[in-house]
Amino acid sequence: METITKPVSLREHVVPIEAGEHVVGAFWLKQTLAFALADGRVLRWRDGETFSVEANRGGLLCAVSDGERLISGGDDGRVVATSADGEPQERALDPKRRWIDAVTVSLAGSLAWNTGRTVHARDDKGKLRSIEVASTPQGLAFAPKGYRLAIAQMNGVLLWYPNTEAKPDFLDWKGSHLEVTWSPDGRFVVSAMQENALHGWRLGDKPSHMRMTGYPAKPRSLSWSHDGLWLASSGADAAIVWPFQGDGPTGKAPRECGARHAKVTRVAFHPKALVLAIGYDDGCILMVRLTDASELLVRSAQRGSGITAFAWDKLGKRLAFGAEDGAAGVLTLPGG
Repeated sequence: METITKPVSLREHVVPIEAGEHVVGAFWLKQTLAFALADGRVLRWRDGETFSVEANRGGLLCAVSDGERLISGGDDGRVVATSADGEPQERALDPKRRWIDAVTVSLAGSLAWNTGRTVHARDDKGKLRSIEVASTPQGLAFAPKGYRLAIAQMNGVLLWYPNTEAKPDFLDWKGSHLEVTWSPDGRFVVSAMQENALHGWRLGDKPSHMRMTGYPAKPRSLSWSHDGLWLASSGADAAIVWPFQGDGPTGKAPRECGARHAKVTRVAFHPKALVLAIGYDDGCILMVRLTDASELLVRSAQRGSGITAFAWDKLGKRLAFGAEDGAAGVLTLPGG
């Protein structure tokens, strides 16, 4: 007879942090942890001390990081860069003060953001280009190499080279595409859809489609494994992890990790190992090892404290998290 055992706990290795506001994103800026908060502030934490600065004057709607700066967009029409020290710096301002709810940054420092139906891209040398798309752009992501931008929108994903006059490529699939991500090797583009599904394209001379369906909710959080062979997603009562070996997941079943009676809201692969952090809408956090499906409990369920943000540090020794009720924390792995 098979017995069900509770996951081993890492809770005693978690340092709690009171962010005090819905956490939109969490990012490590070297040794400083930065939380992007919904009220427009960025809370910086280092060695147990916290200090906050106003980044966006109003609601902060989106945030990304290149490891040096936290880049945020808000309902004040501004793109703002906040480093580990010093005051936030305005990087862009929409004259009409339209909301900026999608922003992305490349490792080389290129920046892209949306205003209305327009997407703006500024390269690392400061050259700015803009493109108007057919519908409101939802998700933005730079390719892992080169200056190419994926733009998720209605009925597909646009692939644009901002520094050329070449006509953008359009990866079509009917429906509303909300988020977009590139595989680490640049071979695949995957979008998260309003229709409770993922859709993927294998790029090349003849792009091929990959349908990933069966989600009970929208899969808004996506994370690639360090080797690029697995893509984890939220949107179900387990983390759904698709295999991307060879030609991708077509005809292959996904892995289901950390199944519970709660919806997965955030996923984040460890930067060096096949270990997945999974956050749920009831505030629970599990860590699951793909090789043997073993589970470690990081945080117990806490009503009204759904997980909204994860951030591994560069070496994978610390995992930061944030929640919708302003709770946050840092797990330091034993021996880390």
